[in-house]
Amino acid sequence: MLRRLLPRVCQAVQLSKPSVTAIRLNSGSVYEPDYLESLKPKFPQYDCLNVQLKGYDYPILESYQRFLHSVAEYLDLDVSDCYALPPQQTQVQRLRPNSTVIEADYKLTTYERNLQLNNVDAPTYPQFLRIAQAALPEGVHLIVAQHTDEYDERRYVPDKDLLDLKAELERMGGPAPQKKK
Repeated sequence: MLRRLLPRVCQAVQLSKPSVTAIRLNSGSVYEPDYLESLKPKFPQYDCLNVQLKGYDYPILESYQRFLHSVAEYLDLDVSDCYALPPQQTQVQRLRPNSTVIEADYKLTTYERNLQLNNVDAPTYPQFLRIAQAALPEGVHLIVAQHTDEYDERRYVPDKDLLDLKAELERMGGPAPQKKK
């Protein structure tokens, strides 16, 4: 009788067999130490950002750039570089109504300063941007963009004498071929 009851009791109680499951919590392999996970940044990061400032009044632009640099340091942002670009001259002419006679002639100088930030945390970036926009002086344009090679090319002014010598060398037939040793 015990033989007949034992299967029915087991079904009623639904005894489960103990099972062993192994769960690996870290995503590394067997040979990687666990502390490498703690070295990764907590939040996503922007690699390299350029904060570009343009304006017509140099002292105001310089002061605002110094202010943004101090705000970036206060927020623990990595300021890798600060530099100025050569000023750009623009000539503006105001004409008399319905004629081609020049009434006034203006020469405007546009100054530019750049601030380069590296490894900016995603939660910190909006805070920096809000502070920068709130303190933006009148007449100053603020542009924030990811760093490209174009920014590096605009930064360095070509040497006119060197370019003239290279052009003259090309007109003469190019550089002389070097002998193999």
